[in-house]
Amino acid sequence: MIETNDKKIGKLMLVTIATTIILVGIFSGCTGNNEIQTLIIDGSTTVFPIAQVEAERYMELHSDVDIQVTGTGSSNGLSSAGTGKADIGMASRQIKSSELETYPDLEETIIAIDCIAIIVNPANSISELTLAQVKGIYNGTITSWSELGGSGDIVLVGRDSASGTREYFFEHIMGKENTSSSMLEKNSNGLVHDTVAGNQYAIGYVGLGYVTGNVKGIKLQNSQGNYIAPSIQNVKDETYPVWRYLYLYTKGPATGLAKQFIDFILSQEGQQIVQNEGFVPLN
Repeated sequence: MIETNDKKIGKLMLVTIATTIILVGIFSGCTGNNEIQTLIIDGSTTVFPIAQVEAERYMELHSDVDIQVTGTGSSNGLSSAGTGKADIGMASRQIKSSELETYPDLEETIIAIDCIAIIVNPANSISELTLAQVKGIYNGTITSWSELGGSGDIVLVGRDSASGTREYFFEHIMGKENTSSSMLEKNSNGLVHDTVAGNQYAIGYVGLGYVTGNVKGIKLQNSQGNYIAPSIQNVKDETYPVWRYLYLYTKGPATGLAKQFIDFILSQEGQQIVQNEGFVPLN
């Protein structure tokens, strides 16, 4: 039987409509149902390696998530979270009262434990110091390694003013006494590490995760008179004398993706990543 033109046109229209429906369905499935969620994290360079690896693992598990992590210092992290520039602010110190007055909605979550490690070049013969000697080195009273049994002039390396590590060092080791003006200021733990690794007369302070084979962690004398090396176990045992918590801050209680990511960090897998990165897990 020969089809009329009207029947042919009708069939063609049905095929066209069906094809359009299929294409729209495919396009919708590729875009609407898999919309990328973005999480912005900024702050402490001490917390940075933890957050970076946690983010990489979380994105492996969730293909629709993009987590961007930058290390600009604890002070910047707190202000970024407070102003909404970042979804999460990283800090290696607790928020100051003045910052809390400016950003009263910031909520705190402890994610790990760290210590302040004093590092020197592996070529340095000095292996242990008292806290008083560290203070003397950084306030400029002690300027030569020969005064401590070594040799050469001491090269001071520390952090910049935005650093939570510097703030903690200033309060708990320096007793709020200013460091020498000769101190080289670096804007990350990594740069402190690299500077000390490249200069046999240098001394620096970093978070525990930055004590690698390229530098030597100095044993510090604790209140019992024992010299204790910076290590995960010694922080767990509370024998190492200078330790602290690491924090994440959100504007108000964490919700949505921010909460899900923080919950992942606090999970068993997340805390194992904390330890793998050289820091002390909460559990």
